[in-house]
Amino acid sequence: MTAPLRLCVRRSDPSLEAVPVSVNLRMPSDVGEVEAAVELIARHCFAGRTPCARTAFRLRVTLAEALANAILRGNREDPTKSVVIRAELFAESIRLSIEDEGHGFDFARSSTQMLPDSLEDERGRGLFIISQLADRVEFNDRGNTIWMTLPRC
Repeated sequence: MTAPLRLCVRRSDPSLEAVPVSVNLRMPSDVGEVEAAVELIARHCFAGRTPCARTAFRLRVTLAEALANAILRGNREDPTKSVVIRAELFAESIRLSIEDEGHGFDFARSSTQMLPDSLEDERGRGLFIISQLADRVEFNDRGNTIWMTLPRC
């Protein structure tokens, strides 16, 4: 049995528009928990708003792909490791970060994984899909954290 998902929401003073609402979730390295984590984050990202269908779809797919990569590739499904999801909710955008406890990867050497040819490759399809659906995709130097920016409509 896996540990329950732990959610932390920090709501800022609504008059401080420059300070985003922050949603943090730590989840186990269990692909069986991806759907629950995606829905929990989506519910908080769109709280008090009705997102357009396109944005709701983009958020769910990019988050699911990034979580699958973090669990399968980053943490190698190690049940002692976890994945941390952070969402910063700005007035016009959502910035998601997914961090695993793995060794990371060299994004510069792996940038070909974001090309259309990667759709046929089991080890590149997720990054290609993410790159097509997110407005912006970034990685940390270590290669164990991805940041994705989406509109918040």
